[in-house]
Amino acid sequence: MANMTLSIPEELHKKMRRHSEFKWSEVARKAFEEKVNDAILIEDLKSISRAEKEHSAGKTISHSALLKELGL
Repeated sequence: MANMTLSIPEELHKKMRRHSEFKWSEVARKAFEEKVNDAILIEDLKSISRAEKEHSAGKTISHSALLKELGL
C-alpha cells in the first residue's frame, strides 16, 4: 500500500485528537475512494450522454473507438 502525507489545519487536528476512537487513515482512505468513484461515475455519465446525443443525431461510434477515446 502506498503512503501519503497530508497537511491539515491545526484546529482540525486538535478536534481529531479528541476523537481517537476513529482510525483517521481509514476515514481518509474511504473519502479518497468515494471521491474517485464519483469522478469515474461522472465520466461514465458524460460518455453516455454524449453517445445518446450522437445517436439521436444519427452519428455512431464503435465500441473500440470509444474505449480508445476514453483511454481504456
